[in-house]
Amino acid sequence: MTTKRALITGITGQDGSYLAELLLQEGYEVYGLTRRLSTHNYWRIEHLVDRLTLIPGDLLDQLSLIRVLERVRPQEVYNLAAMSFVPASWDQPMLTGEFNSQGVTRMLEAVRAVDPGIRLYQASSSEMYGKVREVPQKETTPFYPRSPYGVSKVFAHYITVNYRESYNLFAVSGILFNHESPRRGLEFVTRKVTDGVARIKLGLAKELRLGNLDAHRDWGFAGDYVRAMWLMLQQDAPDDYVIATGESHSVQELVEIAFDHAGLDWKTHVVTDPAFLRPAEVDHLIGDASKARDQFGWTPSVTFDGLVRMMVDADLARLSR
Repeated sequence: MTTKRALITGITGQDGSYLAELLLQEGYEVYGLTRRLSTHNYWRIEHLVDRLTLIPGDLLDQLSLIRVLERVRPQEVYNLAAMSFVPASWDQPMLTGEFNSQGVTRMLEAVRAVDPGIRLYQASSSEMYGKVREVPQKETTPFYPRSPYGVSKVFAHYITVNYRESYNLFAVSGILFNHESPRRGLEFVTRKVTDGVARIKLGLAKELRLGNLDAHRDWGFAGDYVRAMWLMLQQDAPDDYVIATGESHSVQELVEIAFDHAGLDWKTHVVTDPAFLRPAEVDHLIGDASKARDQFGWTPSVTFDGLVRMMVDADLARLSR
């Protein structure tokens, strides 16, 4: 039996690193698409670099994607690369669209040109629901994005559906709700909180400045969510799936658990700063993943409480070093 080959775009990101680990465990040859940058950002995959192959390419460059697919000849492509920090999408709306919308179209075209038999996973997002039409959100819930990022992901989602239906590609979209880990970037609120708690605990900081403490999200563990991505590409037919915990928690709950785990009183350290408020906030994001559970048995293994504690412990360990 020949070894399966997978190409991951965005392999240096949180999801890419966990997915690479999973695929290597499953016996895949793993290739990662990386952009040419003056400084490398490989800290999430440093422990894996001798077991996978990194190839230069760019979602902004159609020809580079075609060449990479011709060289690797993957059976599976996981398109995780994106401008993924929602607040930055207001500052760079055009670039967000180029990566998140047209970048996906370029990848779909490259697959169609090189090998229409490739199975493609597209990373959709709960931010597509935005001003939610129903609670909880499922695959049939109408989209109402509230950021340039959310709008770009809606385009990417529907262009993936369109290519699946127009060209009979095995192209699926995973509508993933917020998923976090110790590998999350420091700009994201979960990691900003756990890093801030660790700094305060270790005497490196006195306060933590945050935006809307009443914002609610459905937060899960990224390691659980990449398994759902892989399972989607192992099904007999392509389809789209919501991946979520089905629980909603506020930023304040996140703060309370994180500070409590470190033995601190959050009220003496947290400052609400209007500078961190979004121009348009999304509503009550909470996902219904029953379709994924029923069709391929996916359920999350890490609780919200366990996730926050895991992240605080990791940041305490990192900063203590």
